[in-house]
Order: sequence, then C-alpha cells, then structure tokens
Amino acid sequence: MTTEGHIAALERRHQELDRQIEAELHNSKADSLTVTALKRKKLEIKDALNKFSMTG
Repeated sequence: MTTEGHIAALERRHQELDRQIEAELHNSKADSLTVTALKRKKLEIKDALNKFSMTG
C-alpha cells in the first residue's frame, strides 16, 4: 500500500470511529467503557496521521 493509500485508509477509519462514537453517545444504553475505547483508538489513528504529515 502506498503512503497516500495508507493515509486515506487511516482517515476513513478515523471518520468511522467518529460515527461509532456519536451513535454510542446517542444510545440510551451508552457504555462509557466502549466510548472510551473508541475515543482512544480514534486518538491513536490521529497520532499516526500526524506522524505521516510530519514526515511527508
């Protein structure tokens, strides 16, 4: 996978996690541990994207 392809995949995953977080927060039975895990994963992806922008 090219660097651009990898970045695009990370961006799509970041957006998907954002949608999952929003859906979980709007759920009347929202699980705070699930939301926290999703937010942590989203932050990891953001950090990876930032590393690519610093090296590119």
